[in-house]
Amino acid sequence: MDLKRLPWIFILLCTVLFSQTTVNDIRSFTLKNGMQFLVVEDHSIPNANMFIFWKVGSRNEVPGITGLSHFFEHMMFNGAEKYGPKEFDRVMEAAGGANNAYTSENVTVYTDFFPSSATELIFDLEADRIGHLALDDQMVESERGVVMSERTMYMENDPWTLLEEQVKGAAFLAHPYRWSVIGYESDIRNWTKQDLQTYFETYYAPNNGLAVMVGDVNLEELRSLAKKTIEPIPSGPAPRAVHTTEPEQLGEKRVIVHKAVSSPRLMIVYHVPETRHPDYYALEMLTEILSGGRSSRLYSSLVDSSQLAVEVRATMPMGFDPGLFYIQAVCKQDIEYLKTEAAIYGEIDRIVRDGVTDRELQKVKNQKLAAFYRRMETIDGKANTLGTYALFFGDYRKLSTAPEAYAQVTPGDIRRVAETYLKKTNRTVGIMLNTGEDS
Repeated sequence: MDLKRLPWIFILLCTVLFSQTTVNDIRSFTLKNGMQFLVVEDHSIPNANMFIFWKVGSRNEVPGITGLSHFFEHMMFNGAEKYGPKEFDRVMEAAGGANNAYTSENVTVYTDFFPSSATELIFDLEADRIGHLALDDQMVESERGVVMSERTMYMENDPWTLLEEQVKGAAFLAHPYRWSVIGYESDIRNWTKQDLQTYFETYYAPNNGLAVMVGDVNLEELRSLAKKTIEPIPSGPAPRAVHTTEPEQLGEKRVIVHKAVSSPRLMIVYHVPETRHPDYYALEMLTEILSGGRSSRLYSSLVDSSQLAVEVRATMPMGFDPGLFYIQAVCKQDIEYLKTEAAIYGEIDRIVRDGVTDRELQKVKNQKLAAFYRRMETIDGKANTLGTYALFFGDYRKLSTAPEAYAQVTPGDIRRVAETYLKKTNRTVGIMLNTGEDS
């Protein structure tokens, strides 16, 4: 069989299997207050969802108010004008629905899952908290305590969270990606009521939101409900753009962190472009070549063959601005971490020197395409993917070009991005050693 044809055969197969949703099935409308809606009708099950993407994350914060984006993820469930504290969850669950939320460096996303019979109620609940969130002093202090406890728990119990905070703080000189999403302890303790009010009015104005609805819904009914419940909420001024550009890194940085751990941990990060950059797909596939499964470069070399590590992974979070490419490893007990670190660089150098094989790249393409189409099988996966492409790629229609974008990446592209970005002068190395261990 001609291996060069495999990605296209796979694309064709997946397109046939999951062609229920295409770009032509996506409908959109914008309310007078600027809130955008994307809608996909899928009547295969009597359920629906609403994903509201607010274009606010830790990158929109400044020193003194770090952590506010994550804090509002808590506050949005703690009462508004019509539905009081904890009522949002209770009312939704009584109607057969459920919800969740997450905050990142770039966005805050609220997810509602419900039987389609509860659609009108969902609009009522969301309109209440968007238009009339209650910043009650007692509730603010209660949630401030919850967030403080979360930060303490994460830093004490999750070595990676602690190491990442230190590494990001060293990797970035200027850009707000330098602080963690949960924020600094001193800022959490000192947010003022005015800080909260200003932040909410700026970033939770309807013109800063994107709602994606998928499932057993009707476009015109949704438009009517949106006009009735959300359109009366006034828009706000456009939030100030994040204009800080991270200066070019001019040499390797190293950070040593001491904590009670059984074996050393490594976190190596490299500066890479934003998600909209043409190199995104090649870099994303490079993460899979390095650590996607037992046959990947780093797993095969460090875990299986040399036993220099018990765990290794490469990741690259999406970002509106240039971010970081991560390589993380847990050294095998009693292994000198410098050996593990050197082995990682050896595998990167091998890709830069010798490239990757067609077979190796095609396997990764198939893995990425399979994951992409699996996400598109469910209404929740469709909604999250649709909103992600609309914001991070600038146009939801680019969803339709993703399979082709994966397929067009060449071995030369992989070699080029490895050489361009994964170089010594562009990296920050974090090492976590057991308390009292020499560095």
